[in-house]
Amino acid sequence: MHAPNDELERLLYGIRPRLHRFCARMLGSAIDGEDIAHDTMLKALEAFPRQSGIDNLEAWVFRIARNTALDFLRRRNRGLVVSVGDEAEFVDYYMNSDRGLQAAASLRQFMRLPPAQRASVILMDVIGYSLEEVAGILETTVPGVKASLHRGRERLQVLANEPAATPLVALPELERKQLLNYVDRFNARDFDALRVLLAEDVRLDVNRDRLYGKAVRQYYSRYAEVFDLRLAPAVAEGQAVALAFVNERLSYFIAFDWADGKINKILDFRYAGYVLDLVDITPIA
Repeated sequence: MHAPNDELERLLYGIRPRLHRFCARMLGSAIDGEDIAHDTMLKALEAFPRQSGIDNLEAWVFRIARNTALDFLRRRNRGLVVSVGDEAEFVDYYMNSDRGLQAAASLRQFMRLPPAQRASVILMDVIGYSLEEVAGILETTVPGVKASLHRGRERLQVLANEPAATPLVALPELERKQLLNYVDRFNARDFDALRVLLAEDVRLDVNRDRLYGKAVRQYYSRYAEVFDLRLAPAVAEGQAVALAFVNERLSYFIAFDWADGKINKILDFRYAGYVLDLVDITPIA
C-alpha cells in the first residue's frame, strides 16, 4: 500500500526543474530560487496530508511556490507590502543591490515587473502553462491573466532595448579568504577542518533533505567516499560559491553563507545541476 503522499513525491520529482525556473525568475536569483523551490516542496509535503479535494495537484504546488516567493520578497524588501495587483507600484530593492545587479540577464528583466505580471509571464511564456492553468495557479480569471500578460510582455520589450548593466564581480577580501580556505581544505580531504567551520545552527540543503546543526557534520562523511571530485572557487550572483568538477567536468556548485567566520548555510546543488543554466559564474584565479 502506498503512503498518502507518494503521488505528491512523484510529482515533485518531475516538476522540480520547472519549480526552480519559476522561483528563480520571481526572485531574480538562481540561488535563492532553488532555496525557495526547496521550501515549497517541504511545505507541500507537510500540508498535503491535511488537504482534501485538490483538483489539480500541480497547480496547488505552484500556488504554494508563488506565495512562498512573495513572502521572500516581503522579507527581502524589509517588510514592504508586496501587492499581487498589476496596478500597485512595486520596487524590488534587491535589483539595485550588488547581488541583484549580478543576476543573470535572463533573470534581471523579470525583476522589473510587478509580481502579478511577473508570475503570469513566467508561468505562460517560460513554463508553458495555458491561460486556464495560469489562472488556476494564481487564483484569478482568464481575462485577468490576459491583462497581466499584455502589460508584462510590453514592459519586457521595453526593457530588452535598455543597455545591460556591467557590474563588477568581486568578493570582499574576508569572504574571498574564507572561500579559498574552504576549497583548499576540501581538496586536501581535510573534512575535520571543514566541520570546525560550521556554525552551531548551520543549515544544509542537499537534494530533498534539509539538515540542521550537528546533523550537518555527516555531510562530509558522504563526500569522504567520493574521489573523483575537485572544487574551485568562484562568484555567482555576488556570492561565494565552490564549483564542483567531477572527472574535471563542471557538474554543479555549492553556495555558502558566512557569519562571524562560521558557515551558517550550505546550498549543495549536486542533485540540481539545472541551476547552472540560469546563473552567471565567474571563477576566481
